[in-house]
Amino acid sequence: MLAGLLFATHEAEDRSGMLAATLPFAAATLIEYQARLLLACDAAQIVVVVSRLTPELIGALARIGRRGVAVDTVRGAADALAKLHPLARVVMIADGLVTTGDVVSRVAGEAGDALLVVPAAQASPGFERVGGGAAWAGVARIDAGRVADAARLPEDYDLQSTLLHAAEQAGARHVTLRLDGMAMGHGIERRGVALEERGRAVLSASMAVRPSWFERVVLRPLARLAIPWIARNGIGTEACSAAAGTATLAGLATIAFGLPGSGLALVLVGVLAAELAGALALFRDEPGMLRANRVAILVAPALAILLLAHVVDGQTATTSARLLALFALVVGGVGERAASAGGRRPWWGVAPAYLALLTLFALSGLPVIGIAAVATYASATLIAAVERLRQT
Repeated sequence: MLAGLLFATHEAEDRSGMLAATLPFAAATLIEYQARLLLACDAAQIVVVVSRLTPELIGALARIGRRGVAVDTVRGAADALAKLHPLARVVMIADGLVTTGDVVSRVAGEAGDALLVVPAAQASPGFERVGGGAAWAGVARIDAGRVADAARLPEDYDLQSTLLHAAEQAGARHVTLRLDGMAMGHGIERRGVALEERGRAVLSASMAVRPSWFERVVLRPLARLAIPWIARNGIGTEACSAAAGTATLAGLATIAFGLPGSGLALVLVGVLAAELAGALALFRDEPGMLRANRVAILVAPALAILLLAHVVDGQTATTSARLLALFALVVGGVGERAASAGGRRPWWGVAPAYLALLTLFALSGLPVIGIAAVATYASATLIAAVERLRQT
């Protein structure tokens, strides 16, 4: 059984009265991000050493618990020993540590006690020195017996440091952190401003796997600006999703009243808000909200183009716009399926990109040409995706 041991004891350096572990980070809080890394390693239990329970910490622990893992708070080694299974494999993450999933999983897979280390000369602030000219880099894999060793010592000792040196004295193996791990921003940080900047870097890295030009040019910069502000103000995923739905419905109503440009712009705002809500749900491990927002991102542009075509044909007493819109939907849908089956090229279309293109034409007073442009773009994407599938 794998258990995670986290710490929420140090104060934030630039925010009075707040614990460093509860500072905003990557759409949530730092301790939630650390717990997410442990859950990715299949941790069945999270034990958090606390100095005091603040409202922010209570909320963060409640959200971690909703992910289906047991969460216990303790004050010292004796309490932690009582909560941990005697045969548990414990992965300990330092208070305030920012790292990646690859680093944590590497240490979690070690047999016996193991300490992640860097050469002392390269140690970042907060890294504690251990033997052999090395410094502890904030992640350790220890047996439950090390917690028992710490429980026999006076309670005024710093538990994190005590466990570290107990593992070192027990002959823990040193696992050297690769230099590329340091380049990814691995380090201990207890300043709110610096954590927000690191959180933006984590968000960008998570969205780098989405190669669409629209996501790179529009969505990623927007997420870097908006999501830290959302996390800082404690705005929930449900609130963001509700705002996205409201903007989308208002946009559809505006299109129906004969203002296609303004209506499509509102729908586009709603889709962008749904994208942000989806990113929040991903980092907060809310699969239901993630699925709902992904469905909305696909459905909203489809409804918008169909409603626009209906309004335009009603004004001109023709059916050409409807036929073009239906063709664009079919080709775009099949193209999305084909693109998801293989490697996506940056220029290929996605639903928000089609909506943005249509909005530009509608604002210019050319809605039918805009629908035709979307159909052409979707056709080019489908052709390229099918050709790529044939090659692979």
